[in-house]
Amino acid sequence: MSIWPQSVEEINHEHAKMVKTLIKPGKAIHTTLSTPQLELVHDALGIAGEAGELVDAIKKYVIYNKELDIENVIEELGDLEFYMQDLREKLGITREKTLLHNMEKLSKRYKDFQYSDQQAQDRADKA
Repeated sequence: MSIWPQSVEEINHEHAKMVKTLIKPGKAIHTTLSTPQLELVHDALGIAGEAGELVDAIKKYVIYNKELDIENVIEELGDLEFYMQDLREKLGITREKTLLHNMEKLSKRYKDFQYSDQQAQDRADKA
């Protein structure tokens, strides 16, 4: 038997109460952030925003059958590179280290570098 309420109203009320209790207050976050942390947040938000703009460009092409705006795609990819480069630099990670790590991961996931849906689902690199 569930300890949680069963009615829609009670579920909504209890969930809202749980969120209010568990969410870290903005003031508590604000008072503990350093300038370097804020700069990392800026980069991460920039990456998320630019990725969203890239997704939107692809969505318009695929879903709405608009001509692909390749100039916009290039612009968004450049913006992503901008924020990723700053993030890597702030964390002391080179682009080459990132690429090598990705290559290692994918070589474990895809035996003989051959894609298969099964290997994508199995994710041998996570074992």
